[in-house]
Amino acid sequence: MYTIVKKESLNPTVTRMVIDAPLIAKKAEPGQFVILRVDAEGERIPLTVADFDREAGTVTIIFQIVGATTEKLNHLNEGDSLHDFVGPLGTASHVEGLKKVAVIGGGVGCAIAYPVAKKLHQLGAEVHSVVGFRNKDLVILEDDFRAVSDRYVLMTDDGSYGDKGLVTDALKALIESGEQYDEVIAIGPLIMMKFVCKLTKEYNIKTVVSMNPIMIDGTGMCGGCRLTVGGETKFACVDGPDFDGHLVDFDEAMQRGAMYRPFEAKKREETCNLFKGVN
Repeated sequence: MYTIVKKESLNPTVTRMVIDAPLIAKKAEPGQFVILRVDAEGERIPLTVADFDREAGTVTIIFQIVGATTEKLNHLNEGDSLHDFVGPLGTASHVEGLKKVAVIGGGVGCAIAYPVAKKLHQLGAEVHSVVGFRNKDLVILEDDFRAVSDRYVLMTDDGSYGDKGLVTDALKALIESGEQYDEVIAIGPLIMMKFVCKLTKEYNIKTVVSMNPIMIDGTGMCGGCRLTVGGETKFACVDGPDFDGHLVDFDEAMQRGAMYRPFEAKKREETCNLFKGVN
């Protein structure tokens, strides 16, 4: 059993948990993920390793409450345990040798972008972090990003905090001001990553994106996480989750990702009603 050491609400729909998992903490690297089950009857869901502490033997996860399983997960508290917590899975982000990088995070995707920015900072790279949210109430990890960034730009769609606009607006302004990046790393909603890649392609800047489609087994056997990259079928769980953003078929990924949204919403509503009944 994997004990929840710490639980913290980052905003009304996003929660951070620190899990006691020494074997995973020993080997985890930025970009990798875990697959967990809340209880013996629960579904398997993938969550990116948001941070880890090898000495303390803990792994941090950050999740958005969108379906039945994340609703159940959010009802657990410090001292409770997860039934399964498997990892680290996937291929770690390749950040060695980079000297100057723009890390772009959107919404809860910032939870995945942060450990990458942190690793780059530890390796001595110059890190420019550009993060975007719909409004001030949804901002997460601001202090964490500032601590590992040489330059930090926060954007909100409505201008309620930081600068008004999209992350692509900020990235374009940085590039046109003369900033030259070895690589851009974009992590967030598919539509955001698509347009970041469209922008960077104009400037011929290598861009890596993190793809987190539906996963079941995390070993490449089920095929649920397949993507088309450069005209070839890839599996995010074993070939990724990082891919060359200029080669990803985002339109196909968005179409497949939307297939289960009505089902997720229905199951979450049922779960919420169940917990209301208990209370």
